[in-house]
Amino acid sequence: QVQLVESGGGLVQPGGSLRLSCAASGSIFRINTVGWYRQAPGRERELVASIIRGASTQYADSVKGRFTISRDNAKNTIYLQMNSLEPEDTAVYYCHADYAYSNGIYWSNSDSWGQGTQVTVSS
Repeated sequence: QVQLVESGGGLVQPGGSLRLSCAASGSIFRINTVGWYRQAPGRERELVASIIRGASTQYADSVKGRFTISRDNAKNTIYLQMNSLEPEDTAVYYCHADYAYSNGIYWSNSDSWGQGTQVTVSS
């Protein structure tokens, strides 16, 4: 199956920027939909941004105009560029992917989550 590993989190001042990366690895796979989610303390996990079937993108209203999701198919990596960060963006950010994978004989569908990366926006 597919493993997802996030990186790029950290501490940043309000108004600053960070770029998160999510590297996908596995044997034979084809990623369909990818997304970034976040979960702040005491709150439910929420969708931040996603790329659907490698084409259309969608964003939470709270991040529109500030965050950009992108995908590098050659590197099997998904990015989240976060600009104009606000304290309300503080959360653990998770990468998620829906994909098809093959054992060399047939294809199956599954999904995976990364381990999460902490983003803290504070002065």
